[in-house]
Amino acid sequence: MTSQPDRKNLKRVAFAAGAALAVVAVAGAAPGAGAAPQAKPGVPQLKLIAASKSVTLDRWDWEGEPPGVFLDLGTYVQVENAPLEFQVTRASYKTPVVARQVLRDGTKVKKKTLPAGLVQDFSGLPGFLEVSVTDAAGKEVATTKGTFCPNNASGRVRPDAPATSHYPESCPTNPFTLGSVWGVEKGWAANSSTVDYDERVDLPAGEYTAEVGVAKKYRDLFGMPDERPTVKVTVRQQSGGGEGAAGLRSSSAHGSAHGEHAAHGQHAAHASGGHHYGPRGADAPTPPALSHALEDRGLAHHLGDGAGHTDGSRVAPALKAAAKAPTGRAGVPANVPKPDLRSLPAWDIAVTDGEDGDVPGKDYLAFSANVWNAGPAPLVVDGFRSPGEDLMDAYQYFYDAAGKQVGYTPTGTMEWDPRVGHEHWHFTDFASYRLLSEDKSKEVRSGKEAFCLANTDAVDYTVKNANWHPYNTDLSTACGQQNSISVREVLDVGSGDTYTQYRPGQSFDITDLPNGTYYIEVLANPANRLQETNLKNNVSLRKVVLGGTPGARTVSVPPYELINTP
Repeated sequence: MTSQPDRKNLKRVAFAAGAALAVVAVAGAAPGAGAAPQAKPGVPQLKLIAASKSVTLDRWDWEGEPPGVFLDLGTYVQVENAPLEFQVTRASYKTPVVARQVLRDGTKVKKKTLPAGLVQDFSGLPGFLEVSVTDAAGKEVATTKGTFCPNNASGRVRPDAPATSHYPESCPTNPFTLGSVWGVEKGWAANSSTVDYDERVDLPAGEYTAEVGVAKKYRDLFGMPDERPTVKVTVRQQSGGGEGAAGLRSSSAHGSAHGEHAAHGQHAAHASGGHHYGPRGADAPTPPALSHALEDRGLAHHLGDGAGHTDGSRVAPALKAAAKAPTGRAGVPANVPKPDLRSLPAWDIAVTDGEDGDVPGKDYLAFSANVWNAGPAPLVVDGFRSPGEDLMDAYQYFYDAAGKQVGYTPTGTMEWDPRVGHEHWHFTDFASYRLLSEDKSKEVRSGKEAFCLANTDAVDYTVKNANWHPYNTDLSTACGQQNSISVREVLDVGSGDTYTQYRPGQSFDITDLPNGTYYIEVLANPANRLQETNLKNNVSLRKVVLGGTPGARTVSVPPYELINTP
């Protein structure tokens, strides 16, 4: 196990900065630029544009990884006449993903189903972008195709366009996502370059020309002109690795004070080689988390839910805990909206040699787990600490449709978790994990994991009251500090909280377990302390098959219905 994912995040930081600057360059277009004549009402007009005539890309040579560059060329899909919007869903994990384009003409709404099989997951439109790179002699030296996420790094191209986008700020990458919304506002442009951190283009330092176009199937589908911008590319050599490179993580994907706090623990641990980190790092959300345009403008914070937003989300509760613990008689009105917690099947399953606090020389079965909120109300939990106490008293709050608090109930405690990779306040009894026997009748291993509630993953933004702009998208924004007197933790409707296999506590000791078939059980709200609309959908199971020998154990993970992600 290596710290390779941390280096990938380093590249993403560079990509974020470049993309943000590119959006600013596009924003200089004249009012009305790009609007085509004789547009059909409610039908968006799309155009591929380049923010700059030239870009400079860095070639990284990381030890043990293939060398090359991430081909972010600063091209954008500009949208005029009407918003570009898609609703992407699957009825269950037994059925394929279905993508529908949403056409809005005033109060009229039509949905157009995209061809079957065109969209296979929730990351965007695959094979959308086609790139050809030629060297100084005019010889083609590389070709690539890229997925287009309409939510990626968008920004205004006209000053009279909507000031903010109400669409979500990323395309989900969780393998168990159920529903997503993609969109670009009218008068905005979205970055068409989705960098694949596992695929880089091997271009030596030098000068190149890139021609960028949109695949014919998408031009025909959306009525796009066949325009192919060219971009001059300068590739410069960089060297990577070491503590200095890891230190760049402190800028984080959030571009705000949040990022520096989030990266602090993982930077120190990475430099010392004392901890492993998964795709999100220690406290980083699943990338891409926020619009790069917002990062650059210092707006990487809560955009709010209010007038003018069309996503149907309820009024969000206050971001801070109440000034003091509630008094008076606790109560939950019978008809008050409540959250609906559901667990996703475990994934990212692997045998490891342990994490912080584990016993050296033992074999561990590590996994990632997610509990999400299907609504229709957010889960709001406040913790209050008496002076000198190690625990906080926790309360769950309830709100009516207007966002007014109408009830509360005690719901256990919060505790400070000092482990590297955590270092924040956890709500206890939020989830538990068990390793079950093949017939599911016996508990082989168990563990209870307290969680800091954070909206790390968009699981289904098509459910009623889904909040497309959750505030606490990483574990540094709402989990408090060791000296906190109170904290508020919120799991918004439509979002889930992922704890990766690289976090302490996300594993079972399998050293002395015999080879064979087992099931990883993820159970939300195990003690039923939280008030929910439904307590019968809190359990998920994922089959695993253990093999190998002590010190060299193996695990195979069969597909979960149509999801073939270990």
